[in-house]
Parts: sequence; structure tokens; C-alpha cells
Amino acid sequence: QVQLEETGGGSVQAGGSLKLSCVVSGCKRCWLVWFRQAPGKEREGVGAIDIKGRIKYADSVKGRFTVSRDNAKNTLYVEMNSLKPDDNAMYYCAADRRSWSSVTLDVSRFEYWGQGTQVVVSS
Repeated sequence: QVQLEETGGGSVQAGGSLKLSCVVSGCKRCWLVWFRQAPGKEREGVGAIDIKGRIKYADSVKGRFTVSRDNAKNTLYVEMNSLKPDDNAMYYCAADRRSWSSVTLDVSRFEYWGQGTQVVVSS
């Protein structure tokens, strides 16, 4: 069984930084993704990384967020800089054992999800 646990959320002022972590158990070669959901909005894929380390970002976070994975620690990270109030959301990590021809931000493809960690950015 694949389980994911996110940590690192919190409150920060606009322009600040946070780093989220997601420990993945039960799958060492899963494709991984960070996504977020704000109240009243649809889920949005933020950044995804495959087992080879290829990464894809949403346009809204390019240049500000950095996704990485430490396969030895089975941990996914996202470092978020220059945070904006628009980044307010619950952030989730998700995983899937399948692979695709290209890195995808389509979160509906990912089977296993964590419980989420809240990020609050104040202006």
C-alpha cells in the first residue's frame, strides 16, 4: 500500500518562502506530483517529477517553485519562493506506479494522495 504524508505548511508573508516535504512509503519508483486546491477553486497541478528526474511546472509557479525528490529518502519536496496571496491553498502530494511518455500535471492520473498541508500567504 502506498502512503504519502506532507509536512512543512504554515503561514508566511507575501514574498516569503516555504519548503514542503512529502514522505512516500510503499513505492520507490512512483511518479510524483504536487498539487493544490484553494477554496472554491479546482485542483491545480503545481509541479510533477518522474522517476528519471524530469520535471514539469505549472505556468503560475515557474521560476518561483522548485520540485525535487530524494529517492534514497523516498521524499518529494517543493521549495516555494516569492510566495503570493494567490498561492494560498491546501497542498497535496500524489503518486502513481504507472509511467507515461511525458511528465504530466493531470492530477486525476495519480492514484495515491496524501492528506495535505495548508499554506497561508498574507499580503
